[in-house]
Amino acid sequence: MELRSFLLAATIMLAQVPLRAQNAAEGTTNASKAQPTSSQDDESVTTIRKTVNEVNVVFTVTDKHGRYVKDLTRNDFKVIDDSKPAEEVKDFRNQTDLPLQVGLLVDASNSVRDRFKFEQESAIEFLNQTIRPKYDAAFIVGFDVTPEVTQDFTDNTESLSRGVRLLRPGGGTAMFDALYFACRDKLLKAPRSGPLRRAIVLLSDGEDNQSHVTREEAIEMAQRAEVIVYTISTNISGMKGKGDKVLERIADATGGRAFFPFQLRDVANAFAEIQDELRSQYAVSYKPADFRADGRYRTIEIVAMDRKNLHVRSRRGYFAPAQ
Repeated sequence: MELRSFLLAATIMLAQVPLRAQNAAEGTTNASKAQPTSSQDDESVTTIRKTVNEVNVVFTVTDKHGRYVKDLTRNDFKVIDDSKPAEEVKDFRNQTDLPLQVGLLVDASNSVRDRFKFEQESAIEFLNQTIRPKYDAAFIVGFDVTPEVTQDFTDNTESLSRGVRLLRPGGGTAMFDALYFACRDKLLKAPRSGPLRRAIVLLSDGEDNQSHVTREEAIEMAQRAEVIVYTISTNISGMKGKGDKVLERIADATGGRAFFPFQLRDVANAFAEIQDELRSQYAVSYKPADFRADGRYRTIEIVAMDRKNLHVRSRRGYFAPAQ
């Protein structure tokens, strides 16, 4: 759902090559080797530049009972970009069939040892049910002080399962660094041949005592990478703590959801709900009004015409490119 700026450049070079009248064949040979030597040659270079601005947003719609609504059309919404209606809606589609790139980030610090194995098995079941061979791809990152990729991008669920089982509880927690790394070094750099969705499922208690980047810097990188972050709290105290509020902030800013499964069986339910949501999304592509490539943060709001009965959830904004 990020702003795309495409630079099209066509360079037309006109060069005059002297012909030697006395030998046409020799002249042809010399022409192929000729190099521009005059200022007139420099002036003959013309560059045509055109910037095409388009924002892609993935969003979810629920009714007032929290059930997913999957049968809406573009006429059921309006797009507000930086407090102004979008100039043009270029595309609107149901996201169910778009390829998915997903990262599973698992907190392997001391704070989650008690139910680590159960969470691993729940994560494996989620990947088995979500990743479609030759269509979707996922990677696994465990983190304590540093992030560790135990399985890189693949559509092979057996390899992903092994990657999850390779995770081992460790020491301190650098959650913001891990999220930043997964967005910048994995998802943002992953090849893409067309429209797709990017998501991260983050299992953690939300506590961080080792990161070099801040919470907001990690969120900004997720927004730049067009990533929706779903968080699953590993806090089992029965009360929301400081870390849970951090997880809520991350999910809310990226258009995801925060889950708080205080009992073990609720972990599997959280994964199941995320799986269901990933198959119940919409995507809209639009051209913003009054757009400027100034690097500034611009807000996004997808508004349902039936505001009373429908709730739309998407990321809150994006960063315009800077010239």
